[in-house]
Amino acid sequence: MFSGIVEEMATVVAVQKEQENIHFTLKCSFVDQLTIDQSIAHNGVCLTVVDLKDGTYTVTAMKETLDRSNLGKLQVGDKVNVERSMIMNGRLDGHIVQGHVDQTAKCIKLEDAGGSTYFTFEYPFDKKMAERGYFTVDKGSITVNGVSLTVVNPTENTFTVAIIPYTRENTNFCNIHEGSIVNIEFDILGKYIARLQSLK
Repeated sequence: MFSGIVEEMATVVAVQKEQENIHFTLKCSFVDQLTIDQSIAHNGVCLTVVDLKDGTYTVTAMKETLDRSNLGKLQVGDKVNVERSMIMNGRLDGHIVQGHVDQTAKCIKLEDAGGSTYFTFEYPFDKKMAERGYFTVDKGSITVNGVSLTVVNPTENTFTVAIIPYTRENTNFCNIHEGSIVNIEFDILGKYIARLQSLK
């Protein structure tokens, strides 16, 4: 479980395909604190550390993960938002993030907000998925590339988030532009409420 508060950006140093899987090797400041089997969110996707070597760590993404996320587009040199799993005796500064990315969305607009920036994203609308809680609500939570954010101006298939300068500079929002593909995880609370409603 994660909070959506990104620790830093890791750099992809190697990408290796193996059948339907892709092994990603990355470098970041806390590599020496990692252990095999540890969970780390990468652009919001929970992946397990499978190897540690020469100041780098490796994780593996399977086809299901690659189909639902933007990880398959990563190349050597790309920056990835990373967060280690929550310590349960700490503060939950973001919201409950599972690291189970639901789908991708496309950035369709950037707008200056007097020092901050509004990013608007579009995703394919599916009525059956929406009935299961896969939608956004005004002032609700959304995770974009692993960043816990608050939704503004949601529509059936779009939502906007406001990014302060600190977040833009310290996450890979600094590289997001119109046309960029991001990972999104809808709020788990909405999914549970939708599921309960469907059982009535």
